[in-house]
Amino acid sequence: MITLQAYAKINLSLDVVGRLENGYHLVRMIMQTIGICDELSFERTDGEIRITANDGDLPLGEDNLIYRAAVMIRDRFHTGGVSVHLEKRIPVAAGMAGGSTDAACTLKAMNQLYDLRLSEEELRELGVKLGADVPYCIMGGTALSEGIGEVLTPIAPMPDCFLLVAKPEINVSTKYVYEQLDSHEIPLHPDVDGMRRAIEEKDIRGMARLLGNVLQMVTVERYPIVEELKQVMLEQGALGSLMSGSGPSTFGIFDDEEKAKAAAERIKALGLAKQVFVTRPVDIR
Repeated sequence: MITLQAYAKINLSLDVVGRLENGYHLVRMIMQTIGICDELSFERTDGEIRITANDGDLPLGEDNLIYRAAVMIRDRFHTGGVSVHLEKRIPVAAGMAGGSTDAACTLKAMNQLYDLRLSEEELRELGVKLGADVPYCIMGGTALSEGIGEVLTPIAPMPDCFLLVAKPEINVSTKYVYEQLDSHEIPLHPDVDGMRRAIEEKDIRGMARLLGNVLQMVTVERYPIVEELKQVMLEQGALGSLMSGSGPSTFGIFDDEEKAKAAAERIKALGLAKQVFVTRPVDIR
C-alpha cells in the first residue's frame, strides 16, 4: 500500500490573457500549495479500479478524476488496476483544485505502484489531459502558470505566513465563471510579474497589496458573500484577501496566527462559512 497527501492550492494572482478556439482560456497565474490536504491510500488490483471515500456525496465512478487518472495509466501502460481510499478534507467545488490534486496524486501513485519510472515532466504531460490544474498539482510549490495552465515555471517559495481559508456553503461552476468573463471587459489586470518579484524578495506586505484575480468580479456579482468574507478578513487584520480560482473559497494573508484564528472564529460566528481553516504555505517540491 502507498499513502500520499494531495495538497490544495490557492491563486495569489490570476489573469486571463486570451481565449483559444477550443474554448480554453489562456492564463497567467501564480499558484501556491497550502497545508490543507486530502489523504489517498492505494493498493494494486488485478485490473479493477475501485474508489472508496469518507464523503458519501462524492461521485466514485467515471465522473471522478481519480478514476479517470487510474484508467489512463492502466490502459496506456497495460498495468493492473488500483484500489483507492480517499480521505477528503479539501472543500469540493471551491477553487482550490481539490479534484485536480487527487488526480495528480493518483498518477504519482500508479507510477510508484507499477514502477513505471515516468519523470515529473511525463506525468505532467499526462495530467493536462485530465485538467488544466493537474500539471501544477503534480509539481506543487510556488509557480508561474501560463498557457492553459500547463506551462509551469517554478519560482522562489512564498514567505512563511498564516493563511485563513474560508469556503462558504455554495458551489461555483468554473465553466459558468469563465463563460461570464467572456462577456465582461476586464478593467484591471493583476500585476503578475510584480507579485513574482514580491515573492522572490520575501515581501509579504508587497504580496498582499498585489493580490489579484480577474475571475473575482464575475463570482462576486452572483455571490456577494465572497466580498463579505474578504471584508471580515481585512477588518480582522489580514494584510490582504482574495478569492482563489473561480471561487468561492476566499483566503486572507496574516502575519500573526492569533489574528488569523480570531478572524476564523468571527467568520463562523457570522455564519459566513462552516469550512474554515488556518494553515500555511507549503513547498512540496
